[in-house]
Amino acid sequence: MPSISASAPGKIILFGEHAVVYGRPAIAVPVEGVRAKAMILARPTAPSNNVLIEAPDIGLKSLLNDLPKNHAFSLLFSAVKSYLNLEHFPAFHLRATSSIPIAAGLGSGAAIAVAMLRATAEFLGCPLTDEETSLLAFESEKAYHGTPSGIDNTVIAYAKPVWFVRGQPVQFIPIASPFTLVIANSGIKSSTAEIVSVVRQNHEKDPAAYDSLFDHTARISRQALHALQFGAINDLGPLMLENHQVLQHMGVSLPELDRLINAAMVAGALGAKLSGAGHGGNVIALVDPEHAQAVAETLLSNGAIETITTRISANEELPCSPS
Repeated sequence: MPSISASAPGKIILFGEHAVVYGRPAIAVPVEGVRAKAMILARPTAPSNNVLIEAPDIGLKSLLNDLPKNHAFSLLFSAVKSYLNLEHFPAFHLRATSSIPIAAGLGSGAAIAVAMLRATAEFLGCPLTDEETSLLAFESEKAYHGTPSGIDNTVIAYAKPVWFVRGQPVQFIPIASPFTLVIANSGIKSSTAEIVSVVRQNHEKDPAAYDSLFDHTARISRQALHALQFGAINDLGPLMLENHQVLQHMGVSLPELDRLINAAMVAGALGAKLSGAGHGGNVIALVDPEHAQAVAETLLSNGAIETITTRISANEELPCSPS
């Protein structure tokens, strides 16, 4: 039997991180320039349920049955088995690789889960819809992030820009005009689960202050949605800077991230902010295409370990009506 493979893109949050955990909206887009890939080979001579998982990027090579029950991959395959009403898996070897930086806010965990789900479902002859893939990937996201919002698995499974409100049906965002982003990896790894937990603790200590910050973020996200839908791309830059200031007040930025953002602006970016949980990971800069290289080089000279330049294409989605 030939190998079966599937892949999934990375993602970035444009607006709304942290506030999205508390029911406010967020905007996220796929990053097609980096991808996770899963490849499956049948093991016809091995006994049933003998599933070998190899993920060299995280130094993992193990039989599924030997992984802890709370491991992200264990939870993922348990969800698949339950969803498809399987008593056992046929024997196979799954190898997962990714060009998405780990612990950098680009959705590496969700992308690996989506790629693994799609390859496994195809191997089993039970292909999944985007909605099913997203729901099952969310199970492994819980292992990575504790109390995830669900935005990573959603935007990666659908591979479309999304307006995301926790607990509400996903809405796809019409992009009236294309735009270019430079994504800079600070090189500082961060744990989404830990940072979300810290913000939660701070919210419990001072709910009024943090609810005000979350509401401010929601207003920014709604303004950004309007700009995207009507092609007012230049309006996104100031909104990114405003969103970053709110994230600073939440306590999730770092001097290293602030320095990268300032450097991007000096080099000609239209706006910049951290993207993801913070305390490391990525910053994103909105740029005119002709300034992309200069901004990327400046970010590298100011401490970024790598950059990705990505273009978010215009599309013809139906207008999004935020709640």
